[in-house]
Amino acid sequence: MARKPQENPQLDMTPMIDVVFELIIFFVVTIKQEDLFSKLNVNRPAPSSSKSEDTNDITVNIELGKHRLNNPDGVIVYNKREVTRRELDKNLKEISSTSKKTPIIIKCALDSPHKVLVDVLDICYKHQLYSVSVFTL
Repeated sequence: MARKPQENPQLDMTPMIDVVFELIIFFVVTIKQEDLFSKLNVNRPAPSSSKSEDTNDITVNIELGKHRLNNPDGVIVYNKREVTRRELDKNLKEISSTSKKTPIIIKCALDSPHKVLVDVLDICYKHQLYSVSVFTL
């Protein structure tokens, strides 16, 4: 038996749409997330073998003061002695005149006021000393 040719054949799109949605769901479920942190190009400096560079570090301690308990203003200790903000400003100005890349290490006591830390950071910034590290004791 011969088939009668249809004048206007119709293509049913429903099964094709179902297959496309199933493929989309399959690809979304099976996609593997890339670890972006493994692709970051970060070059860390090599550890220094000489001890001479470590002696060039400038250490500033921020604490409440040993003989003045609960000092709300905080104490700045530079070269193992208490200094005022003006004295620290003068000392860091001398350091910045020789080298702007001198590392400054700021060690803060856990109970030291934040205002003193901000003051010390402002003094470092004022003299363009940008190699600053902050630690807590």
